[in-house]
This record gives sequence, structure tokens and C-alpha cells, in this order.
Amino acid sequence: MSDFISRSEVKRIYKQVEELAREVADLSDKELKSFPGGPVIQEEILATRGLKGGSRKRQIKYLAKVLRQGPLEEMYLFVTNRKGSNLHAKKQFHEAERLRDTLINEAMEVYQECLIEQVPFEPDWESDFIREIISEHPSINEKELRQVVYQYVKTHYKFHYRELFRMMKAAVELKERIEKNS
Repeated sequence: MSDFISRSEVKRIYKQVEELAREVADLSDKELKSFPGGPVIQEEILATRGLKGGSRKRQIKYLAKVLRQGPLEEMYLFVTNRKGSNLHAKKQFHEAERLRDTLINEAMEVYQECLIEQVPFEPDWESDFIREIISEHPSINEKELRQVVYQYVKTHYKFHYRELFRMMKAAVELKERIEKNS
């Protein structure tokens, strides 16, 4: 998606990948053989073994940097299936939060522009981000999505905020199940 990601959000994403690197660094030799990462990643995992203290932390940060260069989805699923880790669920949760917050921020900007221009704010405002979300997550009802965002912007009721999060989380989970089955 081509939405704006704040520096704080980038840091949170990096922290999530670092948690993945920490989990991956503790894989046994048997688990490492079936690990979906390439040989470069496996070398870095092996380099992490035997290190203690600050040098281990630095190596894990470097491992996280190497992991960020490729697709992470298979690695999250591997760690979840092998070790019962909840990293994958956390990643989905944060993705849903990011989508919700981006939608609300965009709608708030449009609402502020409407107030300045003294025109009514309507639920059918022009939004490239909503089109992107609908194209990536076809299970979302666009009219319902727009209505929930509109209601939150107008009223700031937490119910609409939570409802929007539930919609985004369900869409992220459904997309992942579809990708996993195909």
C-alpha cells in the first residue's frame, strides 16, 4: 500500500522483525534445516549461536536487518507452527491497527478541509486509500466501511473506532487464510 507510515510505526515494525529474529536465533539444528529462509539467513542464525550479552544483541539486530530484506510471511508462519509463538497474531493485529488509523487520519483531513471550505462532509469522499483497501481485501463492504469511518469522524464514539478495527482485523485474517490456502 502506498500510505504514509510514521517514523514511530516504522520503529514498531522494526521491533516486530527484531522479535522474529530473536525467535529464529533460538531454532535448533533440526528446525533450521526446514526453515524457509535462505542460506544467508541460516548463516546469520548460526553466527548468533554461542554469543552472549551485547554481541548477541548486535547480531540479532543484524539478523533482523537481513530478514527485512525478504518476505517475512513464511518465517512468521514457521515460527508460529514450530514454537507456538504469537508473533504472527501480533503482526496481524498491528496491520489492522495501521489500516484503521490511516483511514481515520485521511477522513479527518478531508473533514477539516470541508470545514475550512464550508462544504458538508459526506461519506462518499474521494479516497485512493479506500480503493486500495477494497482491492486488497475484497471481503470488505465499501459502503459499510465508509459509513463507519464517517460516523467516527463526526461523533468520535469509541464504538465506531472499535467497529472499524474489527472490520480491518477480519479482512486481514481472511486475506491471510485465502493466501495460505492458495
